[in-house]
Amino acid sequence: MDFKLDKGSCCMVRKGCSKIQNNKLNTYDWLCDVPDAENATAYVEVQFKNTRKGYYLNSAKIPLEKGDIVAVEANPGHDIGTVTLTGKLVLLQMKKNNVRTGEGYEPKKIYRKAKPTDIEKFEEAKGKEHTTMIRSRQIASDLGLAMKIGDVEYQGDGNKAIFYYIADERVDFRQLIKVLAEAFRVRIEMKQIGARQEAGRIGGIGPCGRELCCSSWMTNFVSVATGAARYQDISMNPQKLAGQCAKLKCCINYEVDAYVEAQKRLPSREVPLETKDNTYYHFKTEIFKREITYSTDKVMAANLVTIPANRAFEIISMNKKGMKPVSLEADTKQQQQPNKREAADILGQDSVTRFDSTMNKKKKKKRNNNQKEGNPDREKNNGNPAEKAKPVLKEQNTGDQNRKQENNTKNSENQKNKNNNRNQNRPNDKRNADAGADNSNRNAANNRDGNRDNNRDVNRNNNRNRPRPNKNNSDKPVNNENKAQQNKPNKQGPKPTPKPEA
Repeated sequence: MDFKLDKGSCCMVRKGCSKIQNNKLNTYDWLCDVPDAENATAYVEVQFKNTRKGYYLNSAKIPLEKGDIVAVEANPGHDIGTVTLTGKLVLLQMKKNNVRTGEGYEPKKIYRKAKPTDIEKFEEAKGKEHTTMIRSRQIASDLGLAMKIGDVEYQGDGNKAIFYYIADERVDFRQLIKVLAEAFRVRIEMKQIGARQEAGRIGGIGPCGRELCCSSWMTNFVSVATGAARYQDISMNPQKLAGQCAKLKCCINYEVDAYVEAQKRLPSREVPLETKDNTYYHFKTEIFKREITYSTDKVMAANLVTIPANRAFEIISMNKKGMKPVSLEADTKQQQQPNKREAADILGQDSVTRFDSTMNKKKKKKRNNNQKEGNPDREKNNGNPAEKAKPVLKEQNTGDQNRKQENNTKNSENQKNKNNNRNQNRPNDKRNADAGADNSNRNAANNRDGNRDNNRDVNRNNNRNRPRPNKNNSDKPVNNENKAQQNKPNKQGPKPTPKPEA
């Protein structure tokens, strides 16, 4: 299925922005919908290869529209070009480009719309351009000429060739023309272009990431001076100031007017500021922030102080009256307003190392998990001997606590039983009295047993927590507590011998 572009019904869409509107030399016809604008003049704008344009008279009143291919008058023969503009706007373009008309300046005429035979000759001549350019460069180098032939353009009928060249100095190419005419059998015309036109013809991407201005939309090249960079406080680095054409960048001129206007509202850079302590000289200026940085040394940065422009004007007026402030920023602290909240990068997308921190955290987590899962006893073995005993003591302490809780529950139950027995009425029978006595004796026995168990558990824990002697260290005294306990005399004394019965 074939798709066709919908050009619309409006004459502005059909003639103004359709048909070959992808070239920087094309002009948008904003007067195309004005009544009788097409018949306002008989002049037509015709475009050729590269940046060459011409204005021709449509004396035969041929109905022409934007994009038509026509055969126009040339010297000698005829040339083939494309109509880029018709109507009243052509007169404004001629005035802009200083095209003279009148006596002594006879305009060239449009012969006809191009026929198929004219287009075939034009395509045939166009196919020779690249080989002719390579051959002409070799001839120029053999003759020792300091020039570079950048492009070749053949006329529509193939009788003439235009050679575009770049040269830093004046070149005598009379011998070159003779050699080229003998080699190609055509009429030779040499046309010098600048480095900016050459860069626009070749094209490319600038340091800003966009297409070069000279190849996208610029047609008139204005000279750029280094003073424009100084007004904007741009560093005088030729590598940064130069474009791909090895000339100063055209975009330096874009904002010069705004900087010049803003500079008029700031104090002069040559006026120093005097205080009671030092004399301050201009160091740098933030033009749009209206902040000025002063230094105590003219040449190098020393004791830098940044103050607003209003404060600088105040100090200058004080110095004219013979007064000197204590310091530059003495009164600025009170006058300072609270800082406005600036935009912050919450997500950290502007940080170059935003992925490093997350990756390091993930690696640390993986290492810790692997250590815990693979070697659970590694932490125990790496610690001090005092730390080794801690988990064991915890287990023992927990066991002792459970035992104590059991004994306490037993004691509480026994105490409850005692209270119940006391609160009960006195038994009527001896059996009840005997049963109460038995219960009290049993409770007392249980309490004794519980206390004995608690004492045993406490003694065990104390014996375990005692520091053990180091067998390897022979300097420490040997603990002989156990021997001393064995040798201690029994407080009760020896058992009495039984007396014989009489």
